[in-house]
Amino acid sequence: MSSLNDITLRRNPELSLGQKLLQVNWGLVLLIGIIACAGFAMLYSAANGDLNPWATRQMARFAAAFVLMIGCALIDIRIWFRLAYPIYGLALVLLVAVELFGTTGMGAQRWIDLKVMVLQPSEVMKVAMVLVLARHFHGVPIEEIGRLRHLIVPLVLIGAPTALVLKQPDLGTALMLIMVSGAVFFAAGVRAWKFILAGVLTGAAVPVVWNFLHEYQKNRVLTFLNPESDPLGTGYHILQSKIALGSGGMFGKGFLQGSQSHLNFLPERQTDFIFTMLAEEFGMAGGLVLLSLYVLVLIYGLAIALRASNQFGRLLAIGVTTNLFLYVFINIAMVMGLVPVVGVPLPLISYGGTSMLTMMLGLGLLMSVSIHRDVRIPRRGPREDD
Repeated sequence: MSSLNDITLRRNPELSLGQKLLQVNWGLVLLIGIIACAGFAMLYSAANGDLNPWATRQMARFAAAFVLMIGCALIDIRIWFRLAYPIYGLALVLLVAVELFGTTGMGAQRWIDLKVMVLQPSEVMKVAMVLVLARHFHGVPIEEIGRLRHLIVPLVLIGAPTALVLKQPDLGTALMLIMVSGAVFFAAGVRAWKFILAGVLTGAAVPVVWNFLHEYQKNRVLTFLNPESDPLGTGYHILQSKIALGSGGMFGKGFLQGSQSHLNFLPERQTDFIFTMLAEEFGMAGGLVLLSLYVLVLIYGLAIALRASNQFGRLLAIGVTTNLFLYVFINIAMVMGLVPVVGVPLPLISYGGTSMLTMMLGLGLLMSVSIHRDVRIPRRGPREDD
């Protein structure tokens, strides 16, 4: 009997490197480049018209991450299929390593100093989680998805890293891991009533969970509910953000002319609140243009998911697209005061190494699904579809 790999190769003729390059979704690549350039411009403005210290480093990081993205896109999707569990295992080991010898910043232990760069493993886990859940559900027949025995393993896969991330502590990233995983569960075919039940149980557990939150996490929630209660303390960030957003008006004050940001009233303008600075300088119109670019990327992601001929690629594309959506939604909702401040960066815009690396890795996987959209990966072994 032929091996599974032999049968897969016969059904899926290998594409040459030239053919793969031709099938790269260059429209998506262009959108990514435009968004990144907007980020460089905002970091230049954040430094008061200077490329240092943020813009030059971000450009270098983007260049390296761009090569990584294209490299990931060209790798056969069946290789990503086989590497899903090892990548997840590596990300989990890195999360454990954070607990053992991670570096501490802003009151949390979330990073590992690799000398060449400071890595935040929880960001890597967001991509690894999507990969491993797509791999798991690919092998489960659609009629058996809802059975409890097929949900125990993925729930454990989610629970272990989520617990480690909560211990750092990083509530925002933990919630994102759960939400991205939930999207993959739903796309795989898990019934809606299970999500409703999970929501009811979560709501019932809120009073208990509240007692386990750190003091600064409680303050963030209380500040979200009433930021005016401490305008010079815990409410300062969000109040200044709202002032900057409102002062931008329809078309903004002009590039490098934002008073709230350039007079240092706006905190963390190069990271969490960079959208606020953009809206102050380019107004509501500029903010809507950036949002439109993100929407186009999301549409590309959903289209790639719908065109994928294998379940692994479909779930992978949906997971990566959902992850991008959550980054954008949470960051913008956060700076507008619609959700508590949780420290989620704006993709390809905010200054940061690990977030840039993992976002580009995810987009590379999305492109790999697009290039190998006609590749068939058997779900049950060599006899399937014989």
